[in-house]
Amino acid sequence: MPLILFNKPYEVMCQFSAHPTRSTLASYISIPNVYPAGRLDADSEGLVLLTDDGTLQHAISDPEQKQPKTYIVQVEGNTDKNALDRLRKPLNLGDFMTRECDVKRIQEPDWLWERNPPIRHRANSPTSWLAITLQEGKNRQVRRMTAAVGLPTLRLVRISIGPFSLERYPLWPGEWTEVPSALVK
Repeated sequence: MPLILFNKPYEVMCQFSAHPTRSTLASYISIPNVYPAGRLDADSEGLVLLTDDGTLQHAISDPEQKQPKTYIVQVEGNTDKNALDRLRKPLNLGDFMTRECDVKRIQEPDWLWERNPPIRHRANSPTSWLAITLQEGKNRQVRRMTAAVGLPTLRLVRISIGPFSLERYPLWPGEWTEVPSALVK
């Protein structure tokens, strides 16, 4: 029952099947019969967990299991108390209501790698960094949340899922490691 921690690069598809224009997980991971437990869209970077165990996969990705997922997010604009409060509380995104979450304004992490290609720099538009921890993770949820409060996402990096984090297991984009089965509980 391997559990693979993978730092998904920007523009990589979170699938093993071929894609006509982008690289996929198969370009980085050659272990047979492992599948992502949850996904990141091509525009997002960071931690993806993969396993061959369906029960473990469900426990990681099911919102009812309440595995916290933390993202660092660069947004366009200055964050204020009102925007942070709106992000923390349940937010109606039209097709679903988010759960309460933890949101903090942070400084850009000094350990964060450069994105390739880089974020487009706009001299007249300030940016801010947030750390957002969700107990759920619906399709493009963080991007939709920040847009709903007037702070479009420029860069999104998932840094942790439950007890597994890029801080504890430092990986550069495209790198992966297998976690010993004794640590998977």
